[in-house]
Amino acid sequence: MFTLEFLQQYWWFLISVLGAILVFLLMIQGGQSLLFEARNEMERTMMVNALGRKWELSFTTLVVFGGAFFASFPLFYSTSFGGAYWVWILILLTFVLQAVSYEFRSKKGNVYGTRVYDMFLSIGGALACILLGAAVSTFFFGAEFTISKQNLVSGASPIISTWAPTHGFEAFLCWENILLGLVVLLLARTLAAMFFIKTIDGGLPFKERCKFMVMRYGIAFAVLFVAYAICLMLADGYQWANDGTITVVANKYYWNLIEMWWVAIVFVVGVVLVLYAIGRTAFTKDYDNGIWPCGIGTVLVVLCLFWIAGYNNTAYYPSLLDMQSSLTIANSSSSEFTLTAMSIVSLLVPFVAAYIIYAWWSLTRKPITPEEMEGKDHKY
Repeated sequence: MFTLEFLQQYWWFLISVLGAILVFLLMIQGGQSLLFEARNEMERTMMVNALGRKWELSFTTLVVFGGAFFASFPLFYSTSFGGAYWVWILILLTFVLQAVSYEFRSKKGNVYGTRVYDMFLSIGGALACILLGAAVSTFFFGAEFTISKQNLVSGASPIISTWAPTHGFEAFLCWENILLGLVVLLLARTLAAMFFIKTIDGGLPFKERCKFMVMRYGIAFAVLFVAYAICLMLADGYQWANDGTITVVANKYYWNLIEMWWVAIVFVVGVVLVLYAIGRTAFTKDYDNGIWPCGIGTVLVVLCLFWIAGYNNTAYYPSLLDMQSSLTIANSSSSEFTLTAMSIVSLLVPFVAAYIIYAWWSLTRKPITPEEMEGKDHKY
């Protein structure tokens, strides 16, 4: 049927799609971090409920993203999730705080009060964006681990990967990683402001403030994104040969864009869509559909980042301690049989996506109003 090489590239494509959707859905976390922008309790309640109807989607996508990595590239899963546990534990804690806060925020008699849970949502939302951005950035700027597959047959130490004592915390000591984390946070806030414009009928003053947020956070995002893109294009990368040997290539990610010209085209289209949505939403009075071109552009740009990280014989998880330990889609994938079996199951993905799109439409077809929040129906 299909060759192992094709299956590896196919599953990296699926991983890329899940990662891109996850970044788009981080608008929920970005929206949580904007709760301090509310002028009164009613505005804050409408914002929380607009986000609360979608919060499970970002958490579910994160779980599916991790599960897909486990099934298709298990060596990455065991290395990163098992070794860089400080990063992933902190990310999971932010999602736990999110779930608890939405559940108990408006419960009668809750011990801590609404404001405490709103603070949890705000802090957790900002941290989730920064942490996930920093984690993705390690795909380009590396992590401190070594891999020895011979350890699997060693009775004394059957551990395939070994990490520096920081166990992933070193990701926060790399300023490029923090930079991408801030880029993701600003993008998530921009998307969230557009989402509020589309789904909340809070009156003209609220809408105008959301448009100002789009302009403020959108401009800051554009500046930092350009800075990160320049850093990425100037960075060295690792390239693997057919015999598995890994070497350093100067400006590897720049050359990936040049050699995979179709990726460069998609990247430019995505950037243009994001900038178009920011500009038109911020400066056009009656335009409220910016979430869609900005969301599509976000997905396209993140797809390209994953593609230049893993395709074109690129090591997608560079090791800073031992270059030959770096992970590629060739040396970290599941067996051909496993990838083939999972590829058959993946044919169900379009049906699942169609259901999610329908559910999204059903939950947002009526704007949230103050009257609805004052009613007796369920609210967060």
